[in-house]
Amino acid sequence: MPYEQHREAAYVQDADAIYQAALRASAALGGSIVAQVPAKCHLELKMPKTILGKTWGERTYITLEVRAEGEGRLAVLDAYPLDAIERKLMFGARKGVTEGVANLFMEHLDQQLASIAR
Repeated sequence: MPYEQHREAAYVQDADAIYQAALRASAALGGSIVAQVPAKCHLELKMPKTILGKTWGERTYITLEVRAEGEGRLAVLDAYPLDAIERKLMFGARKGVTEGVANLFMEHLDQQLASIAR
């Protein structure tokens, strides 16, 4: 299983709504913002070891970018594990951690967008 994870999800909402939902999802999961470029809908986050009471084993770095895709928008997420001094972990990562955190983030992004639609 690769340490790096890549996810893509298509949405009908505008890019700013997806970007704002990503910020709320990050806050809900306890992520800290490393960099953000709102004009380009680009967000970089560090996710902690413990998210929503569950210990994952490693910190995770997430990059999210919202791109135009035909009529809708495409949210592109890339994630990788970090070592104890927050550098990219190249070996020794626990199996499934980065994948689980990436999936959890995308689930929370979907929930945030669903709450807007109501």
